[in-house]
Amino acid sequence: MTRNKNRQPLLKLHQISKIYDLGGHIVKALDKINLSIYPGEFLSVVGPSGSGKSTLLQIMGLLDKHTSGKLHFLGKETSSYSDEELAALRNHYIGFVFQRFNLLPKTSALDNVLLPATYNQGISLSEAKKTAVSLLKSLGLGKRIYNHPNQLSGGQQQRVAIARALINDPKIIFADEPTGNLDSKSGKEVVEILKNLNAEGRTVVLVTHDLDLAKIAQRTIHILDGHIIKEESQ
Repeated sequence: MTRNKNRQPLLKLHQISKIYDLGGHIVKALDKINLSIYPGEFLSVVGPSGSGKSTLLQIMGLLDKHTSGKLHFLGKETSSYSDEELAALRNHYIGFVFQRFNLLPKTSALDNVLLPATYNQGISLSEAKKTAVSLLKSLGLGKRIYNHPNQLSGGQQQRVAIARALINDPKIIFADEPTGNLDSKSGKEVVEILKNLNAEGRTVVLVTHDLDLAKIAQRTIHILDGHIIKEESQ
């Protein structure tokens, strides 16, 4: 996708900083980050452990609040939003895929996928169930709908997590080290799923320490010590 500077960014960070006070020891995890993400873009954020990329993910995904700066999501500045308002935005417009899957262990694949939909008043449970079944089938899990996570391989669990991320038809998907706990075959399958989702027009942000994995994105930003030190397009 070619970015158009005349288009409105889906997500815009302006001079975003995040400071932690650890018992009097001040840690600046992010320092005046400027970044715009456009609809339909595939962006990767790459950096070593401790670089600030996980903190950046938390703030971009509205999971944590920044210390200073401005964050615009869907054209609205979110700094003054309450925790409840941020939660509503996340549930309706953002999907997350994590390294450790974060599935409920005593719950079926179907019910894990349905979980975000239970907080979405814009969709009935029957509609959500049809969507969840369709998503699981599209990801090759049609025969695993009622299996619990301990009855699924790592790759299958991650596909359940991807279906869960998609259930509310989000505007943007954040994938945090999505292949980190997978074997190479399963990892390649997840990569292809992410690429296909982007090809369908979905905005995808991949956070990783893996330079080779980062190359699947159209644009890569490199972060170190809380700063964006380099940006490159593939």
